[in-house]
Amino acid sequence: MISKRRIAVLLMVVMPWLAGAGDVASGQDFQPGPFGFVRLLNAVSAGGGKLDFLVDGQPVRPEGYQLGNVTGGIALRPRSYQILIRRDGVTAGRTQLTVVANETTTLVPFAEQVPATEHEAAHWAIRILRLKPHPPVESRTASFVSVARQPALTVAIRQANGKWESLEVKRLATARAPIRQARGYLPVRCNGQPLSAISVAATGNFVAVLYDDSNGTIRSATYQDYQYRSAD
Repeated sequence: MISKRRIAVLLMVVMPWLAGAGDVASGQDFQPGPFGFVRLLNAVSAGGGKLDFLVDGQPVRPEGYQLGNVTGGIALRPRSYQILIRRDGVTAGRTQLTVVANETTTLVPFAEQVPATEHEAAHWAIRILRLKPHPPVESRTASFVSVARQPALTVAIRQANGKWESLEVKRLATARAPIRQARGYLPVRCNGQPLSAISVAATGNFVAVLYDDSNGTIRSATYQDYQYRSAD
């Protein structure tokens, strides 16, 4: 469960972004919980300009998001919402999200090329991967999720003993590995190339989402989660 202190901190962080957005936590009309949370991790490399994230038609952040941006928990009342994610030059992505009290759902929008048909030219479209919560963990674990275009990637992490441990990360799936160190930075590489290190702190799950940048190079965006994640 998310502690009351953590919920209060998250609400203070996200309230300025969400003023006037209906059932979201806003400053002047704020009422006590319950709240659930949604996190956005932008992995859309196709198209141009900022990425817009709208909840029931309201932009969460008017200035938008850049590739690789990861939000904190965005507080929402428990109910269903219509999600719209858009960027210039890419067909927008839409989904319905049911927010559950005291749970965080992570949305990972990414671009996928849609083949040409008799009636439509080939184009890029935004797809939305949803990462669902699992029970909290008391250990340190790394979870890797790939939205890159390759069917599978080989990821390696260097443990505290200096040895590299490899695992296969299939596209749109999750692969997990134990972290055998209590603090510091966990070096990570993919197909032999370095990725962003994972900053290891308290116990919990450390998530790394693998994606292609505009040049086709594999990048990663990471965040700490107190729950396991699985690709839905």
